[in-house]
Amino acid sequence: MDLQTIKERIAAVQSKRDYLLSLLEQPNLGTLRVDVNQALEELDDLIDEYRRTIPETGHN
Repeated sequence: MDLQTIKERIAAVQSKRDYLLSLLEQPNLGTLRVDVNQALEELDDLIDEYRRTIPETGHN
């Protein structure tokens, strides 16, 4: 997998984060709130690891 493909996939994953945040605003989420929070934490960890591994250089 080339670097551009990885960047595109990470961008797609990052775009899903906003959806997860919007789910947390739902009053009827119930016990799924725990799963959504866990997904957000794991997503943030993945994005942080990506940024540490492949820092943005301003080049695409």
